[in-house]
Amino acid sequence: MAMETILGIKGIDFVMLASDTMQAKSLIFMKDDQSKIHRLSDFNMMATVGDGGDTIQFTDYISKNLHLYKIAHGYHLSAKAAAHFTRKNLADYIRTNTRYHVAMLLAGYDAAEGPDLHYIDSLGAAQSINHAGHGWGSMFCGSILQRFWHSKLTQAEAYSILRKCVVEIQKRLIINQRNFDVYVVDKKGMRKMEAINPGSLSREAVSLSW
Repeated sequence: MAMETILGIKGIDFVMLASDTMQAKSLIFMKDDQSKIHRLSDFNMMATVGDGGDTIQFTDYISKNLHLYKIAHGYHLSAKAAAHFTRKNLADYIRTNTRYHVAMLLAGYDAAEGPDLHYIDSLGAAQSINHAGHGWGSMFCGSILQRFWHSKLTQAEAYSILRKCVVEIQKRLIINQRNFDVYVVDKKGMRKMEAINPGSLSREAVSLSW
């Protein structure tokens, strides 16, 4: 299981992804500003964990092929179609000498199909799901996501749930994952939200104390 953490949650008309920004190799911490959430198109994004080189190369490969499809056909693939394309390519590479050790969450919004979140593992298995996670930190978040998710979830509620997850990760995981990027995709496209880190969490604690 990867030392990184990525989380995803689907709401009534959006999908939200969160990822830690730590980059490490074995037991060595290198930097804390490595985003693991990547833009695939205006309405599709992907969060990845795994081998550092594999995540960058595979995500770049998928992104460029989806952009090529847009140029050739005049429209972006939906999240469901993008997830199928991604899953198939990941599974095909297992049978070669260039297997990619990467797991991911693919999120997107389509005007016809609505929001969609896909869990894809390193073996190419994929499943459309309401909430999910990869990596060590996700072990502490399953019960939180299960307890607080509901079918009419708003963006404010989803962000609050992710904050609960980050607090639990920082409380219980021996690895210091102190900063989490958060992105949302909806009918307006993909955009970045306020990061979840000790600074933002302490500001909330101060405001609540008053």
